[in-house]
Amino acid sequence: MDLTGLRVLVVEDERKVARALQEGLLREGCVVKLASSGEEGFFEAMSGEFDLILLDLNLPARDGLEVLQTLRKRRVSSPVLVLTARDSVEDRVLGLETGADDYLTKPFAFAELVARMKVLLRRGHDDVSDTLAVSDLELQSATRSVTRNGVPVHLTAKETDLLLYLMLHKDQIVTRAMIARDVWHDTQRATPLDNVIDVHIAHLRKKVDDGRPVKLLHTVRGIGFVLTQKKP
Repeated sequence: MDLTGLRVLVVEDERKVARALQEGLLREGCVVKLASSGEEGFFEAMSGEFDLILLDLNLPARDGLEVLQTLRKRRVSSPVLVLTARDSVEDRVLGLETGADDYLTKPFAFAELVARMKVLLRRGHDDVSDTLAVSDLELQSATRSVTRNGVPVHLTAKETDLLLYLMLHKDQIVTRAMIARDVWHDTQRATPLDNVIDVHIAHLRKKVDDGRPVKLLHTVRGIGFVLTQKKP
């Protein structure tokens, strides 16, 4: 995937890190805006002009997690890739629960950052029909919009990727290994990724099924997950 023209907001208070990211992204053809505090980053992100946000967590004026949580409450749907030195599983889960689409711990190789960005932004689903449906749950592949019984369901970019994958395999059990390989593009099968997958499944189930008499997303104990209107 070519990143030329991609509009990226970098929210990072360490000047050397911010400049290094800016220079690298410019070489990739991105259009880059820097913000050096949580407050500045929040107001820039609220403009809705960015295709991707790179967000540090340890920020002055407003903590990165607070920025992320508020953006999601305001329905800012730009994919957010968190960049931080907080590397525990608990920190990763907290960031993802708050609304991050992916999480990269410092220090990291710039090539890995670019690879993660491309995974987040991949939208090439030309081989699927315009509308995917399971019961009254619908996903428009072109716009990536989701509805249940005609009511919009607001998902993060990664949740949409996960739902698309489940819908393409509707009525079939998918394992964590399959999701790790095909949605996260990770073949290492590290335990922390299992936790990340479980967090995304829990969020997706809440958004898709909570308050509705017919549940569609089911856990098959010891095996994986299935999206179906049938009882597994």
